[in-house]
Amino acid sequence: MTGMRPAEIRVSEIFGPTIQGEGALTGLPTVFVRTGGCDYRCSWCDSLHAVDSAYRDEWRALTVEEVWSEVTRLSGGVPVMVSLSGGNPAIQPLGELIARGHREGYRFALETQGSVARDWFADLDMLVLSPKPPSSGMETEWDDFDACLRSSRGKPQTALKIVVFDDADYAYARAAAARHPQLPVYLQPGNHTPPPPDDDDAPIDIDGVMERMRWLVDRVIADKWFEVRVLPQLHVLIWGNRRGV
Repeated sequence: MTGMRPAEIRVSEIFGPTIQGEGALTGLPTVFVRTGGCDYRCSWCDSLHAVDSAYRDEWRALTVEEVWSEVTRLSGGVPVMVSLSGGNPAIQPLGELIARGHREGYRFALETQGSVARDWFADLDMLVLSPKPPSSGMETEWDDFDACLRSSRGKPQTALKIVVFDDADYAYARAAAARHPQLPVYLQPGNHTPPPPDDDDAPIDIDGVMERMRWLVDRVIADKWFEVRVLPQLHVLIWGNRRGV
């Protein structure tokens, strides 16, 4: 039908370049495309502005070319890693965007909880699967998670990243790692003070974050879990709860 717009991506925000703050790519200069919408509602979500339908009016429906124009403007046309995040970016049609960027030498990483599998996962350069532990209030459907792994067809670099707040979360992380021993594992202490969506300067409990970091390191060493990597949320340590950095 003539006059129809191409497929649109629901976008919460596009920002950068800044550094990736967590997981396998920590410290890497990155442009972020944060999509709007999520099939989860974690109790400690730090990006409710990209999750809660109350903020739908702030999201934009953009074509691939409109998203790409903003990415290239921010990067100055110099190829950089593009992080596809959310919300859950897997519920958005991102295959064409990845193909568009690859033609110009950009790379793409995506983080998802592993609840929705997409064929275009195989076109990513980095796939971060971040299943949510008990403290989130969500339950992991491992069949769906495994379908995400199959969708990647072993092509992108793939890692497991889990937020840990307490003993139950730690036990969950150990079990998740045992299910998928082929995946490198990254753990990070959780932030109990995510920002209200309308106040990105809300203070964080930095002492609590660092106490959990020390506790998590001690647990890993005591258990001789020497294959795992324990990392802070670097962006939280630098900028707190501020958005767009």
